Amino acid sequence: MKYNKIFVATLLVLMLLTSMASAAKPIVTADNTYFDINTGLYHLNGNVYIKTGNRTITADQARVNPNALEVWGTGNITVKQDDIIFTGSSVYVYGSKKLAKIDGGVNLSRNGLAISADRVEFSWGSKIAIFTGIVRVTQGNTNWTADSASYDIKQNRFL
Repeated sequence: MKYNKIFVATLLVLMLLTSMASAAKPIVTADNTYFDINTGLYHLNGNVYIKTGNRTITADQARVNPNALEVWGTGNITVKQDDIIFTGSSVYVYGSKKLAKIDGGVNLSRNGLAISADRVEFSWGSKIAIFTGIVRVTQGNTNWTADSASYDIKQNRFL
């Protein structure tokens, strides 16, 4: 009886570790993929799709450093997490810092909220998006502009 409990506990731990390891593995696809052994970067061109956890990045082209968890993407950028969708013309993702910088006519759309700006820094650790440049906000029937705006995505409010 005692050995059965130990066996079941060990099996549960192994199943948990296996599921955690597979959940952390990103899915990366593109029309053309090249790995540069000199730089350690993957070069992705055409219909780039990168998914890790509940976060998805799409782009026309990208470079990925799997060791540093960094992504540089350009052209038709989307960064999606849950019900949040950012679009822009370029993105730099610091995976280890849980930070994405999106430039070039950034737009955020989310249930009844639209924000456009020159750039945004989004921390998925703190769930704070800091918009800079000419920031335009439409929330329901209200419109306003500012030089910068900080938005708490988790609390669904401006700071």
